[in-house]
Amino acid sequence: MSRTEEFEELRPLLFAIAYRILGSVSEAEDAVQEAWLRWEAVETRPASTKAYLSAVVTRISIDVLRSARVRREEYVGPWFPEPLLNDPYEDPERSAELADSLSMAALVLLERLTPLERAVFVLRDVFGFGFPEIASAVDRSESACRQLAVRARRHMEAGRPRFEADRKERDELAGRFFDAFREGDVDGLRALLAGDVQMVGDGGGKAPQWARAIVGAENVSRLLVALAEPFGLIGVVAEPHEVNGQPGVIFRDRDGKVINIMAIDIADGHVQTIRSVINPEKLTHVGPVADAWAVMREANRARRSEAEVE
Repeated sequence: MSRTEEFEELRPLLFAIAYRILGSVSEAEDAVQEAWLRWEAVETRPASTKAYLSAVVTRISIDVLRSARVRREEYVGPWFPEPLLNDPYEDPERSAELADSLSMAALVLLERLTPLERAVFVLRDVFGFGFPEIASAVDRSESACRQLAVRARRHMEAGRPRFEADRKERDELAGRFFDAFREGDVDGLRALLAGDVQMVGDGGGKAPQWARAIVGAENVSRLLVALAEPFGLIGVVAEPHEVNGQPGVIFRDRDGKVINIMAIDIADGHVQTIRSVINPEKLTHVGPVADAWAVMREANRARRSEAEVE
C-alpha cells in the first residue's frame, strides 16, 4: 500500500479525532491536512501508521485548541460546535461511544475540560486507544494520562446528557416535532416538549440570536410557531437532517442558502433541548449561507402584511 493510500484509509479516523477535540469542522480539516504534510515529510515509516498519524493529529489539535480557547472565552453569547452532518468514521464495535461523543451536548460539555484532558478522553473513551499510545500522543507519562482520563471522565459523567435509547422512537418523535413546527401547531409542539425545555441560539454576534435561553414548554412552543408562520410565507424550507448524530433540521431560504441549523436532544419521550446554530461562520462548510438579518427582516414584513390582511 502506498503512503497516500495509507493516509486516505485513515483520514476518516483522523478527522473524527480532530473534530471531537476541536468542535470545528474547518479546524479539524486543517489539522488533518497538516498531518498529511508531516506524513509526507517522514523519511522512515513508523511501526504503526495508525498510531503515528493519530498522535500527530492529536498534537496538532491540542495546539489549535489552546489558541481557540482564548477566542471562545470572548465569544458573544453561547458557543456551540460547527454542526457536523455526516461523521466519516464508522466502527461498529464503538458505535455507541462514537454517537454519544458526537452530539452537540457532549461537545459543549467537553469545553469544560483542559486541552490535554479533552484529548485523552477522546482517544481513550471514544476511540479505545491504549495508554501507551495516548502517552506518546500527548507527550505525558502513562500514569499522568490515567489521571487525566479519570478527571475528564468525572467532569463528563457529572453533566452527561441523556438521550432516547430507542433510535426508532427518537426519530419518530423528532418527525412529529418538526411536522408540528411546520404546521404552526402550538398544542402539538407543547405536548412534545419537556416542561423545562430550553431553546438556545448561537449567533456569535454575527446573526440574529436570543439574548438568553428560552425556557419552558409554553414559551418555546409559542416562539417556534411565531417563527414558522412568517418563514413559510417567504419560502423558507425546513430540511430534516441528522445533526451531530441527533435529529435536526437545516433551514434554507428560497434560493437554497443555509439560514441556520437546529439540533434537538430527546430523552424520556420529550424534546429536552433545542440548539440553533446561526453564526454564518459556522455554516459555510454546509453550503452557501444566507443573510440571516435580511431573512428576518423579510419575515417580519411578511408577518405584518399578513396581519393587515386579516
